[in-house]
Amino acid sequence: MTKTQKAEIIEVLSTEFKEAQSVIFCDYKGLTVSDLENLRISARAKEAKVQVVKNTLATIALSNAELTGVELKDTNILVWGEDSVATSKVVADFAKDNELFVIKSAYVDREVADVAKVEAFAKLPGREELLAMLAATWMAPVANFTIGLNALKEKKEEEA
Repeated sequence: MTKTQKAEIIEVLSTEFKEAQSVIFCDYKGLTVSDLENLRISARAKEAKVQVVKNTLATIALSNAELTGVELKDTNILVWGEDSVATSKVVADFAKDNELFVIKSAYVDREVADVAKVEAFAKLPGREELLAMLAATWMAPVANFTIGLNALKEKKEEEA
């Protein structure tokens, strides 16, 4: 890999990491190419990105994005995205299905996080689920009022 190629990778990753709310580092040693492709497909569905990057290039890109405090060692695959919950869900779900895939550390909401925090974020409801819960909460009084009016109407009809 030439210096210009390395500089391009660092530049692209730096801009990606500046926009990302979470960057998760995982060990992928022993996984097959098809397993990693499944990870990429599930990440793409949640608008997250996955890439294997040399530790030195990743460290430089992270420091350019003002993310410090994590030391990269051994083999690493990086998963990042703008939605911390969705990105955490992608990684946690994949880790459940593949015992060779291990979450090492992360930046969640641009702060250093451990495995427990990533798993906790993965358990939170996603944006769509929260919006559905909010809509259901807003609609409950209207639905109850309508049910009450209907019951009153039926009672009046029975009395007449």
